[in-house]
Amino acid sequence: MTSPFPPPAHAAVDPLRVWFRFIRLHRRATNTVATELKALGLSIPQFDLLSTLTEQEGLSQQELAERLYVTKGNVSGLLDRMVEADLVERRAIPGDRRSNALYLTPKGRALAERGIAAQRSYVEGTLGSLPPEDLADLERIVLAWRDRARAAEEETLTRTGR
Repeated sequence: MTSPFPPPAHAAVDPLRVWFRFIRLHRRATNTVATELKALGLSIPQFDLLSTLTEQEGLSQQELAERLYVTKGNVSGLLDRMVEADLVERRAIPGDRRSNALYLTPKGRALAERGIAAQRSYVEGTLGSLPPEDLADLERIVLAWRDRARAAEEETLTRTGR
């Protein structure tokens, strides 16, 4: 016997389909922002490095790599080029001859702020144009997803012995 009531709309939603839409949306947004950043003379990795230092200067290269979710080696060459371009400077950490603290130069800070403004403009014109209740729902969902992703990451690291 079939139910006289249709299943709730959410019952037919395929998480994999949502995932694909999310990934495609991420690519579209990233490509658009990358175009804006390119006009400023920045790549996404360069902008990520600069914007991370606007949040907290004085990070070591290892700490910066962890915040960017890359290896210290991946940051090394990028950082060398950013120092050479006078966007970032390395300062000795007292008592630690092997590490340097990273700081934005005035030129680097100005460029980071321009990149942040470009990103803010994109976000306000897209995500920021959603109704406030939808935005609140989305934030709640993203935070719940993030918590599950963190738990899955920890489980994977524990299982693989990393």
